[in-house]
Formats: sequence, structure tokens, C-alpha cells
Amino acid sequence: MATLFRMKTTLVVLVLTLVGKCLAEDPYEEYLSKSEDFRPVKQDKDWALAAFPSWTYMPWTYQWNIGYTLESGHWSIEHGYNGAFIDHGDISDGPSKSGRLDWIEKHGLRFYVDHVAGKGILHLWGGDQVKEHLGELHGTGVRKSPLNEMTKAKLQALITRNLQGVKASPQRAAHALDDEPSWGHFVHPTMWRITDDDAEYLNWLAELYGENRAPKRDKWWSYDDIRTQLATWSIAEFDASPLMDQWSFNDSKWGNYIGELVEYANAIDPATPCGIVGGQMPSPFGGYDYAKLMRKVQFIESYNIGSSQSIIRSFNPRNALPAVTTHFHKSEADTIWQTWYYLAHGNRGHIGWVEGWFNGKDPQPWHDKVSSHNIEAANKIGPLMRGAEWKHDGVAIYYNHASIQLGWILDAEAHGKTWVNRNNDERLSSAANVRSAWENMLRDSGVQYSYLSYVDAIQDGIPSEYRVLILPACLCLSEVEARQIRSFCERGGTVIADYMPGLWDQHGKGRADGGILDGLFGVEHKSSWRASDVFGNRLWVEVDQDANYSWKSYEEFLTKENTCRKDPAGFHVAVRSLPTNRVTAFGKGKAILMNLSPQWYNAYRTDGFEESKKRGVFMQHVLDIGVIPQVHIEEAGEREHGYTTTHWKLESGREIVFLCMNPEIRGTSLGGGNSVNLKTERIPVSLRFKSSIRNARNERTGQLLGDGSKFSLKWDQNEALVISFDGG
Repeated sequence: MATLFRMKTTLVVLVLTLVGKCLAEDPYEEYLSKSEDFRPVKQDKDWALAAFPSWTYMPWTYQWNIGYTLESGHWSIEHGYNGAFIDHGDISDGPSKSGRLDWIEKHGLRFYVDHVAGKGILHLWGGDQVKEHLGELHGTGVRKSPLNEMTKAKLQALITRNLQGVKASPQRAAHALDDEPSWGHFVHPTMWRITDDDAEYLNWLAELYGENRAPKRDKWWSYDDIRTQLATWSIAEFDASPLMDQWSFNDSKWGNYIGELVEYANAIDPATPCGIVGGQMPSPFGGYDYAKLMRKVQFIESYNIGSSQSIIRSFNPRNALPAVTTHFHKSEADTIWQTWYYLAHGNRGHIGWVEGWFNGKDPQPWHDKVSSHNIEAANKIGPLMRGAEWKHDGVAIYYNHASIQLGWILDAEAHGKTWVNRNNDERLSSAANVRSAWENMLRDSGVQYSYLSYVDAIQDGIPSEYRVLILPACLCLSEVEARQIRSFCERGGTVIADYMPGLWDQHGKGRADGGILDGLFGVEHKSSWRASDVFGNRLWVEVDQDANYSWKSYEEFLTKENTCRKDPAGFHVAVRSLPTNRVTAFGKGKAILMNLSPQWYNAYRTDGFEESKKRGVFMQHVLDIGVIPQVHIEEAGEREHGYTTTHWKLESGREIVFLCMNPEIRGTSLGGGNSVNLKTERIPVSLRFKSSIRNARNERTGQLLGDGSKFSLKWDQNEALVISFDGG
């Protein structure tokens, strides 16, 4: 008997050893764990805070008509513009040479330096100049200004020159290599290769797939090489890997290049964070895989499009790095709202576009009406938030960049040969609209979340701090990701997928045996399915984005020329032959496959409070397991609809919550983040905390609120209520 036991034990050990060996030899897991593509630059929190400690409003002084005088300096400070900017390291003030840096230092303004790596290499072609180069962008040649050692030497020379005059200033806060940089042009569809080294891509493929496993690629692919096959491919036949691998290579090469330039700038000025400004939405194009990019920068300004702000906040280690966004003035109420909204979500300030700020040399009257909010953010609440760290409610949204790539491939099919003209992905993209719907369903339910990147999930697993993992249109999943997701569920987590999770692998190749998570969700996705088997259109996606290219409302976007079937809950069914809202027990947890797209929520929430309740079909699975918001407005209705709360732990040990509006937000690849249909009333609210808090204080008024779980206050809806209390 003992001999038999030893034999069984030996067999188990052997099996486990072989399994472990196979897992360890997963080349994709090995790549994610060891590649330079994911090595972070220096991102030390204390170091970054020393350079950029608090809320700073930095006017980008194009059309700065009031000059750099004693009077203009006093006006800036009096209106809460406590920052500044220097371009290309030019410390003078134009022809007068009166000294912009002297003016900055005299008035104690913290500044960033833009274009320290010049203009015209990392950002190609300003304005309409791009039109004559569109053929190059869409072709399969090599990037103009290829990213090679010669180009790097040029950029390093510019960095050296541009930092010489500013690196000794005590007021410097950050450096930006370039504005709106891209390995293409913004996030315009671009097919070229960004290096002129033929071997570099092949070597990268060997790293990605493993030695002797990499596919043989004898040409550089275009979307046209795939587009015409999308209508006939089954999932098993589907192979977008040549194109997606190329884009991933470009992203990796770009990220590493940016990281090397950041470290070069650090060598010249070791005390100052360096990064980029004019950041774009997550996209297959331009270098905006934020799981890679956020490891290569120390400072970032990104436009609030395609969930970029939430993703940056989530991938910002301990909220250490200064992240800001652009302010475009639209109205007084909107400008005030932007100050409070972005401060509440962890931003460290604004870069202000000053066009139209002045009538000749006279400041516009609206400055006087917003100045108190700028000053309060700069001098009272901003310093309080120094070093604060985000507190979520146990919910993670999964960030899977391969699915963003494949999503574009499927979306763009509707355009046919005119795909080359596609822009405005922030309005069209299925991936972006699905993310937005999930974010707003959570926020409108009072639940806060963080994004979890595929890199962190593969390297470290799904952290136990999360109770719920949401997979938004996660079409592409690797085996190691699927393994980590299953492990999370087995340990007691709840996994919620909207539709078609993991039917393709991380390269965009369809799985011959169906979805990799079918066993988790208790369903069978058939590899024989074609586009006609999903959503009900001739396309793989929910919306014909060519027919709806210029949509005016979400309802129009989701109904025009659309033959999708709506579930009784009010959302489009993805795979028509599968059930909806299926719940499966798995280990100690549970897995839910909605088989519904959440995109209709983007329309429902704009229709008001009652229609927004339709989110319940998705949110019940989050709330039913006991996810409870830290704070909510008691008996909220139409008047309060659209509010959100954010929750932070302060360096002091206290905690702080913000109550502000979460309206529809619009921006473009050229900037913005303005509100749509912003509410501005002053209303009474009863804030209900999930448990009693101690020593509460209204940080804006200084009023001591004492202990309790409910507080009655007045709220100006385009501003923020800010309540702090003892931690724990």
C-alpha cells in the first residue's frame, strides 16, 4: 500500500512539474515578464512630488497678449494661474529678450518645458501639412524620420540644448518631449513600420513568440490585406495576427524610444520628471497602448477621450506621477466644473489653451468669475491632495490592448476602401463606447473602479483587493490571461464579461476550439461562427460606423440601419444563439456572461434618471455580492442624476471624498474635455456614508461636521463638495 501511495505521489509530482514547466515556458508570459517593452523608467513617488507637488494651472501662452510684466504676473497670481510654460527651452520673451524665465521666477510660478525634443520628429506635420503625406501613412513603407540611432542622436542633441537654460531653475516642474507625439499622425490609421532596420521586427517576433516559434513574415501588411476577408472568415479561419503584431511592435519600439529619451533627459536634469503632452485615446495607432506607455513616462498631459484619464489614473503607480489635462474655456460654469472634476479625479493641474482669453490686451470678464476656484484648487484643496492615493470599491475594469486593436479591425470594415479616411475613433470605436458605458454604469451606481492592465494581470495575477473583474469587449485573451482570470474566480471573485470573451488570442487569431473562457462561463462559442452569427448585421460589430459616421445622438448611432435584436432588458444581444445574463458558479466565485453589449447605456443615461435604471441588468451582479459605495446621495432622483463621488486616502492618514457631476464629456484628438448639458443648480443633498465616519470636515468651508453616517449639505452642481474624515 505504501509503495502504491509513493507511486501515486511521484506521478502527481511529475504531472505538476510538467504542467509548471509548460506554464513557465509560455513564451508570451516570458515576454511580458522580461521584455524591455515593460521595464518602467524611474517613477519614484517622493521624487515626483518634490518636482510637481500640487495643483498647478499652466497657461500655454499662445496669444498671451498681456506680455511678461509686473502687472501680468500679478494678474496671473490673482486669478489662480500659478504655473507657466516655456517652449523649446527658450527662456527669453520673444524679440524683447526681457526674460520669460526671470518673470516666472519673480512671481513664483511652477513651469513645464514643452518640445524639449523639438517638433517635427516625434510629432510629424502640423495642421494641413499632413494631407500631402496621407499616402505614406496608409502605405506599408517606413516612417518618415524612422526611429533609429541617427534620429535618437538628433533628439538627444535637442534635449541637451533645450534643457541647458532651465535645468537650474527652482521653479521647473516637468519636461515634455513633444506635444501630440505619435509614431503615425495622432491616432490616424497608419500602416507603416517605424524603423528602417529590417531585422528588428523579426527579432521582436522571436521574443514575442519564442525562439523557433515565430511566424515567417516576408512582407509588411496593410489593412487591405485583411479587410476583404472579414465577411467570409469564420472565427477558426480568422487571422489578424500579421497586422496586430506589426502595431504591437510599433507600440513597443515607440515606448522604448520614449523611455530612453526620458532617461536621457533625467541624466541632464535628474530632479525633473519628463514625459509627453497632448496624449491621445487608447488606440491601435500612434503608440497609445497605455499599459506600455505609462511605464515609459514620468509626466503626462492627455486629452480626456476614450477613457484615457481613468486609465492613466489607474496605471499611475500610487498616483505618484504628475498627470494633467488641457483646459479649453467654453463657459464659466464649465470651466469651474473642469477645475473640480479633474482635481477630484487625481489630476495635478491644467495646461490652459489661452486663445480668446483677451480682448486685445484686456482680459475677458470671465476670468474674474472663475478665479476663486482656481485659487482654492491651487492653495487649499490641491495641497491637501498631495500624495493622495485612490480608493476604489473593489471593482476592476480589464484593459486588454489586443482587443482594442481587433475592435478597430472589425469596426473599420464598414468603410470598405474608404477606411483610410476614418478618424474620430473617440466617437465611433466599439471598444471606447463599451468602456464608456461600463464606467458610467458604475459611476451612476455610486461605485468607483480602477483599470487593471493585461501586463499587471500576467505579471502579478488579479489582486485580491478586487472583488469584481469586468471584461469589456475583451475579444482577445492569451492563455496566461485566461488562467489568471479563472484563478481569480476560483478564489472567490466575480467575473463579468459583456460579450465574446477570448474568442481570439492575443495576436488576433481566432480560436479553433471556441472561447478560451467557455468553461468558466458555462457556454460554448462555436469556432464556425461568422459575422452573420453575431449582433445581426452583416458586420462583426454592433454598429455600422460608416452609416453613422456623423451621428448626432447615441440613440441615432445605435438605431440607424441597425438590425440587432434587443433583449427585454433593452440592450443588443451579441451572439443570437446564446442565452443572455448567464450566471455560473466556479470555485468559490461566479462568472457572468451577459452576451449583451452595454453601449445602449450611453443613450439611456442621457435620457434621464428613469431610463438610466436600465443599467440594473448589468449592475445587479456587482451590487448583489455586497459591493457598497463609500458614499451616495440619499433618495437621489432626476435632479441629482449624473453625479459621481471619488474617494482618496491622504498622506495625513485621513480620507477624503468629492461629490461632483459626471456629465457627458466631449473632446477630440486636438484636445478638450468639456461638459455637455452640465447641471448648475444649487441643491440640498443628504450624503449617506456606508458606515459612520469620525471627525468629518467640509474642506471647502472649514465647517466641522462631527461624527455620523449622514450629512445634509448644499451643493452647487458644477462645483464639488469635499468632505474629509478620519481614516479607517
